[in-house]
Amino acid sequence: MDYEHSDAPAGGLPLPTAIKILIAGGFGVGKTTMVGAVSESQPLRTEEVLSEQGIGIDDLSGVEAKNTTTVAMDFGRITISDDLVLYLFGTPGQDRFWFVWDELTLGALGAVVLADTRRLADCFPAIDYFERQGTPFIVAVNCFEGARQYRLDEVKLALNLDPDVPVMLCDARRKESGKQVLIALLEKAMQRRKRDHAPSPN
Repeated sequence: MDYEHSDAPAGGLPLPTAIKILIAGGFGVGKTTMVGAVSESQPLRTEEVLSEQGIGIDDLSGVEAKNTTTVAMDFGRITISDDLVLYLFGTPGQDRFWFVWDELTLGALGAVVLADTRRLADCFPAIDYFERQGTPFIVAVNCFEGARQYRLDEVKLALNLDPDVPVMLCDARRKESGKQVLIALLEKAMQRRKRDHAPSPN
């Protein structure tokens, strides 16, 4: 679904290009919040209340106040222009729900990996996954109140990212901040496509 453009239906205007974007990261990093903040319609959520069965399995350190978790995906959409619509899929953050990642990744143009500096290691699995899949991604550091702030180059070094992976700050609660993250991902994905389709030198 990364690029789907339909010709104009009989007597109508061309249908917009639909682009699939993933919002990924560790448990409690703000994926559901970001999808809800930027979505122009009521987002679809598959959240369930944390239960006693998760004791000893779900690591709540740093997010002790969290009492729900995404068990399948979050889904929202945002219209960028008359001919461009983004469909957002928030991935589940816990290991036991990762079996749905392969399905969610199919046809995705790219991914946003949300990071929390209080639990930075939690985003390593998402980064490793997209690197293995060859999916373009950026890292967005969600700025939680009270969390220690680090320079972006420090975060990039700590995550051992390739030089061409953008790292930026964001506030997952704010629509404009989320939109800037999505625009940065689109730019990254377009650069990758141009590079991959550039004619090889003779």
